[in-house]
Amino acid sequence: MTLAVTPESDTREFAIEDISTGVFASGFGHLGDGRSFSFQVHRGQLLVEVYHPRLMGPVPHQEDVVATATRSLTDFDIDDERSLTAAVRDAVAAAQPVARPAR
Repeated sequence: MTLAVTPESDTREFAIEDISTGVFASGFGHLGDGRSFSFQVHRGQLLVEVYHPRLMGPVPHQEDVVATATRSLTDFDIDDERSLTAAVRDAVAAAQPVARPAR
């Protein structure tokens, strides 16, 4: 596990705050625009969720998700931190907005 603290932020920033590699890889981080994200490996895919800025609590809820992305595990090495970081960065950049039902 790696813990990285970045006190300064700009709008292009991508920072992973916690990362675990391997079969049960997971982690979370933040973007320079105030959004946060999390990722996990589940059923042969990397799942990434991007949350809206200024979350109200420490644990995001389903309604906090603004975009998602998935990637096949065949595209990168889940045991290599650099490879996993690059895959997460690419997935966050390619994340598609979540459709919300009309109210």
